[in-house]
Amino acid sequence: MKVLVNVARYFTGALFIFSGCVKAIDPLGLAYKMQEFFEAFANDGFLPSLMQWLNNYALGFSIVMITLEVVVGVALMLGWRKKLTVILLLLLMILFTVLTSYVLFSGKIRACGCFGDCIPLTPEQTFGKDILLLALSLLLLFRLKYIHPVTRPLLISMIVLIAAALTVYIQFRSMKHLPVVDCLPFKPGNHILDLRKMPANAVPDEFDYEFIYQKEGQVKTFKADDLPDETWEFVDRKQKLIKKGSNNVPLINDYNLTTQDGTEVTDSVLNQPNEYYMLYVRYTDGLNEAAMRSFKDFAVRNSNAQKLYVVVSQPAAVTAYFQKMNIPYHKMLTLDATAIKTAARSNPTLYKMKGPVVQKKWGWGDFSRLPD
Repeated sequence: MKVLVNVARYFTGALFIFSGCVKAIDPLGLAYKMQEFFEAFANDGFLPSLMQWLNNYALGFSIVMITLEVVVGVALMLGWRKKLTVILLLLLMILFTVLTSYVLFSGKIRACGCFGDCIPLTPEQTFGKDILLLALSLLLLFRLKYIHPVTRPLLISMIVLIAAALTVYIQFRSMKHLPVVDCLPFKPGNHILDLRKMPANAVPDEFDYEFIYQKEGQVKTFKADDLPDETWEFVDRKQKLIKKGSNNVPLINDYNLTTQDGTEVTDSVLNQPNEYYMLYVRYTDGLNEAAMRSFKDFAVRNSNAQKLYVVVSQPAAVTAYFQKMNIPYHKMLTLDATAIKTAARSNPTLYKMKGPVVQKKWGWGDFSRLPD
């Protein structure tokens, strides 16, 4: 039994550390995934006011959750405060299992993001993993006597604190300088237009459609292959999912660039042969002034060489900010807010492009080192 408990202890601890580190390089990714859950729960009528409040603090919860995951993993492997650690482990696994079961059985969220964007798992794989870890957590709780510290308590405490501090540092660094490992579809070398296309092996969802018509006060429902004649007036159409498809969402989805007047320019912008720059701005509140002054210097130096597009979801606020800072640019384009969240893990994020291919990316923490 002692051997089994220690195998479970080191396996679970190592997996928690790995999972936390994978997410620590992109804390915004977990924050956005948390917002998906909060919005889904609110739409289901589960404490909507609370879910909306939690949604506003998703980034803070993300940082705390990632740090806690690493700390629990390190503490478990080192034997630090074993009762507290195992209880935290069990509570986390109960939470994770509830969330992954919701993903699997509701179908309202495609994935839980347990290993971030670097290692995507299917809902079935994630649920199976969490059931296994939940069982191992219960084993550890009922066999605490076999867990012993690997060295002196003071040294273990120092290691746990260092692990927590490093995890927090990595997260804040990633939001300033971009993730050290880029697992997103906008990573350098990727062809944006190709990734907007449906995957070759996509299996579409299958739906059953019902059409509602009315005539002389009578309302009836018809199937698609049995529609009424033109004397009936169309009222509504309803669809019901019969069979869920697979791999039927492009890696880059809802990426449609438009001008201020609503003209779609995605192909014309991304197909130009020369090099150009794209600055993705999620919002203007809290922009680092020193970084933006550095960017202004870059924009002025580059104004006659390569085009600079500013890509936003809130054009009015960003236009006012750029006018106030007197930052030159070629054109401002609008893009779906979710697409900008994926493209810009730092606010703002600068891309160097050649045609539709991403050449290089900079977070705002690197604006002082932009090329001449």
